[in-house]
Amino acid sequence: MDFNYIKYCQYLISSQKNYTLTNLADNLEKVSHDQINRYLKNIDLGTEILWQNVREEIVTTEDGYLIFDDTVLNKKYSQKIELVRRQYSGNEHRVVRGIGIVNCLYFNPHIERFWIVDYRIYNPENDEKSKIDHVEDMMINAVKKKKIPVQTVLMDSWYATQRLMALIDNLGKTYYCPLKSNRLVDDSGGVKKYQKLEELKWNELELESGKIIKIKGFPRDKKVKLFWATVSTNRTEYIVTNDLSQSSKDDVEFESQTRWKIEEFHREIKQLTGLEFCQCRRAKIQKNHIACAMLVWNHLKKMANVLGKTIYQLKHQLLSKYLVYELKYPAIKMTVV
Repeated sequence: MDFNYIKYCQYLISSQKNYTLTNLADNLEKVSHDQINRYLKNIDLGTEILWQNVREEIVTTEDGYLIFDDTVLNKKYSQKIELVRRQYSGNEHRVVRGIGIVNCLYFNPHIERFWIVDYRIYNPENDEKSKIDHVEDMMINAVKKKKIPVQTVLMDSWYATQRLMALIDNLGKTYYCPLKSNRLVDDSGGVKKYQKLEELKWNELELESGKIIKIKGFPRDKKVKLFWATVSTNRTEYIVTNDLSQSSKDDVEFESQTRWKIEEFHREIKQLTGLEFCQCRRAKIQKNHIACAMLVWNHLKKMANVLGKTIYQLKHQLLSKYLVYELKYPAIKMTVV
């Protein structure tokens, strides 16, 4: 069969709306739906193929960032697709049926570019791993195996656990992450009882320079610096860091804004690669589809940078070229009586 994953990736680049195997087979010569299905069911792309492509083009820096967050591929109408489970979706702000993916981005602040360097599919029924486990695995893999130079780790409040924060401490890195407003903390040095973050009192100096706190459940001598920062219009967050010398709220707000690079990635890969739209039931095909979508996003991002365009312009110009051709040589020519 004259078909491989490169051709499948090309399909994800070229198609604008329909990403089904049926549509692909309808537009390929001498390749059937069953042949494509069988091919995708028997290969195993995994995450290493992504790194093999990324490591050739990633531009690292000693003060680079690792950014972690998860996203859910919405499969609310799917009843028989493997890997689908009920889980909370940040986009929908509710529990949905979907496939969870935990992602790891690398960001170079000097050239304002980021790369997807690793990801994990959330499938606890199969591998018994939590999202925290996946972030821990990817962090260790990035720093110790891939040897990616990193200074700062950014993550969502879901990952603000003693376990991950201690790991970042042990790796000699700095972290910034938000805490939920009901998290129990102590800013009195043990004089008062723990209280919710939202109940803390702030003076003018603390509002600008932060305050030292202890989070309940952390070791007795483990302190962090807390800031009450404005992260967007009419939105504030409680952000903690292990950098106790940090004294600028402006710097902390910059770090928080940097964390949203991963949301930019989530929007782009969902809107431009068909990541959510594979309808195949088998887990193996879903995994290979996700792997191909990651490769496609990486390639589109690389080409957009080379051409000085956005990733959206690059994808949508395919339709523009089609329209230009159709206006010159219409397949269905308009006539009137």
